[in-house]
Amino acid sequence: MSDLIVVAFKDEATAFEMRAELVRMQKEYLMEMEDVVIVTRTEGGEVQLHQAVNLTASGALGGGFWGAMVGMLFLNPLIGAAVGAGAGALAGRAADIGINDDFMRDMGQSLEKGGSAVCVLVRKMTADKVLERLSAFRARGRVVQTSLSHDAEQQLRGMLETTQTLGLPADQLGGGRK
Repeated sequence: MSDLIVVAFKDEATAFEMRAELVRMQKEYLMEMEDVVIVTRTEGGEVQLHQAVNLTASGALGGGFWGAMVGMLFLNPLIGAAVGAGAGALAGRAADIGINDDFMRDMGQSLEKGGSAVCVLVRKMTADKVLERLSAFRARGRVVQTSLSHDAEQQLRGMLETTQTLGLPADQLGGGRK
């Protein structure tokens, strides 16, 4: 079963930095992610999702390839490619794999204007090494939501949050869920 982790930041740049670090850790086999999306809220209040994979484009590419192959059978690969690309783009746009887009848009409304959040769906990870690598983000974020165990969530909160982001005295850090 996968775990959902949502960490909010006061700016967009930090979220993009964290996503880049998460991708590097996945390439080093320290973690396996199903999905990682950055949610931003513009100064005008608009919520935007920055998907790691553009399903519409990849669907169009795959559909175009298979459409051209089928079109070759009927001696008209251009029409086959066009029809295949269109069908693939529609299928890619309709597919919602990973984290639910509506959930992320709703959560994005709670962000500060100009703020961002990293939404990660983690299949598995080497927790101690991942937390060590995320130490560059110490005291820069706020854990919004997780499906981690209570102890794992408290470790993450203790590393990412400060007393200012939690609104708690230092001696209560790591105690209880929000």
